Amino acid sequence: MLLGTSLLTGVGAPSAGAAVAPVNVTVNARAGLATVSDTALGVNHAIWDQYLATHETSDLLRSAGVQMLRYPGGSYADIYHWRDHTAPGGYVAPGTDFDTFMGAARRVGAEPMIIANYGTGTPAEAADWVRYANVTKGYGARYWTVGNENYGNGHYGSAWEADHHPDKSATYYANLVVSYAEAMKAVDPTIKVGAVLTMPANWPDGLTAGNDPGPWNQTVLAIAGPKIDFVDVHWYPGGNAAESLPRTSHITDAVHLLRQQITRYAGPDAGRIGISLTELNVTADGMTSQPAALFLADAYSGLLAAGVFTVHWWNVHNGIGRVSTVAGQTDYGDFGLLSSGTCTPDGSVCEPPVNTPFAAYHGLSMMSRFARSGDQFIRAGSDQPLVSAHAVRRANGEVAVLLVNKDPDNAYPVTIDYAGFAPATGAPTVHTHTNGATAIATGRSGTATSRTLPPYSLTTLVVGPAAAATGVPGAPGQPRASGVTDRGATISWPAATPGASPIAKYEVHRQNGAVSEQIGETTGTTLTVGNLDPGRRYTVNVLTRDTAGRVSWASPPLTFTTGSPAVSGCAVRFATTTDWGNGYVASVDIVNNSGHPVDGWTLTWTWPTSWQRVGSGWSANWEQVGGNVRVTGTDDNRRIPAGGTTNVGFVGEYSGPNVAPTAFRLNGTLCTVN
Repeated sequence: MLLGTSLLTGVGAPSAGAAVAPVNVTVNARAGLATVSDTALGVNHAIWDQYLATHETSDLLRSAGVQMLRYPGGSYADIYHWRDHTAPGGYVAPGTDFDTFMGAARRVGAEPMIIANYGTGTPAEAADWVRYANVTKGYGARYWTVGNENYGNGHYGSAWEADHHPDKSATYYANLVVSYAEAMKAVDPTIKVGAVLTMPANWPDGLTAGNDPGPWNQTVLAIAGPKIDFVDVHWYPGGNAAESLPRTSHITDAVHLLRQQITRYAGPDAGRIGISLTELNVTADGMTSQPAALFLADAYSGLLAAGVFTVHWWNVHNGIGRVSTVAGQTDYGDFGLLSSGTCTPDGSVCEPPVNTPFAAYHGLSMMSRFARSGDQFIRAGSDQPLVSAHAVRRANGEVAVLLVNKDPDNAYPVTIDYAGFAPATGAPTVHTHTNGATAIATGRSGTATSRTLPPYSLTTLVVGPAAAATGVPGAPGQPRASGVTDRGATISWPAATPGASPIAKYEVHRQNGAVSEQIGETTGTTLTVGNLDPGRRYTVNVLTRDTAGRVSWASPPLTFTTGSPAVSGCAVRFATTTDWGNGYVASVDIVNNSGHPVDGWTLTWTWPTSWQRVGSGWSANWEQVGGNVRVTGTDDNRRIPAGGTTNVGFVGEYSGPNVAPTAFRLNGTLCTVN
């Protein structure tokens, strides 16, 4: 397991008993996000877990809606030899061999995710495992990753992952991944092979070691990208409950950066490469109490909405850790979903009986009630930082809304506004899990538009439509962007299938938070849009409208970033020279492309996120107010001659995904970014 290095101050909650303002939640059915896959809800199984294959364990996982099981368990995968079921240097519990695991997975109804031994194994051993699983036994195991957290082999200084290869570099790992993939697919060409990457803004993201041409992710993708089908990352946000819960706000930018890396380095057809996140948990107080349930539901929802095809909690069973009290409940410091029934070394505190569900189990169960395979996430937002909102649209016309109250002390009245969806007037189905509850309460109550959220709670509303939709046209296919400039882009998409009436037009909507703004329409399947802001990330959807006024579901989302002017009187070269995971040294070249000198200059930009800042700088006067940076010349470099360049630099700091700025202005003029 890997702990994230970033820190973020927790959001302050109102004092207990204080009056709280009503919360406004917006659910926008026109703003489509990713579709929930059939492997979305996953957990880890480990060969040191003596309860791995018990019917009670499997039945509990099935009841929670688990769709994927990862085996043989984290770092143990890099010492595990499947044929004789041994892990030299580690403990292997009875009844945990591969066939027994597959029996358990089948009882759960879950797809397996198998980790091939990279640290002490070989491509031939992995290929033999594929042959046994899919040829000899006919298990049809589709997903195989090569190793686990292999950047933790000492290459960057820290060493917890077994690696017996003579070279610990990212380059060596990537080349051997190619050998693994070729050997495994020679046995079964239908399998999907994944490579280990690190989550952006988590160690060792940004670090380059040895003779590698770049950081771990860049190196692995550049070499192994054409041979792999997905990348596998882990995320442990770190900190206590107050610190962990707000960090779900990092997810959208982190997944965006990861996809950007895949696109940039993985070669042609990089869009086919999926993302799995196979270890997730909080790492301090709150691991078995309500913060874990809140974090799980919030993080799974954010990751799945961003297009991650499977998310896995670490772990099913783990064992007691540091015991504490969190929001009035005993927390056992256990990474497991279910109790292992273990005690502290001195025997003073014991967990509840084996397989007693912890809070995170109920969080996972809530996810299975909220987001089902085939549902499309739609944009939802809240004006209260302590209340998160997520929503999905179902094929039967229902909308499900998940509301997460992260305030341990206060209930919040919530008003829900729906865009592009008319809710039924009857009472919705409501699923609720509150602090300390041992089950999810389900019933019908209230309305679709208002609710009071108990403190530290999860609430899912399942809302039917006001009227059944018939004859609705199909949604357009995946949009693509081309000809992206600083001010415009051409968006195209596959045609939709008509419903009861002919298609009249397609509407293109941009997402602005939880609000959609129509930016154009056409009777064709291509639209060129203008008046965009330079250096800005846009997410758009296309909707079909027919001649009777019926409107389709939103298309899958398209995200693109506008660039800088092709020609300008100034240019900026922004480069990171050294990065250490939560800070970096940046070099900024300011180029005067005009035909006259610049006598006195001011360079400005705005950070893309709230957690980025200039720590200190040189060769200029540096100032940051909010997210806005202002840099002015000194007496030594205030004059830039025509065609000349001046260089300045700074130490940047970040406590989340480090998204580079892409729009710079020199004395108010928008510059070209080189």
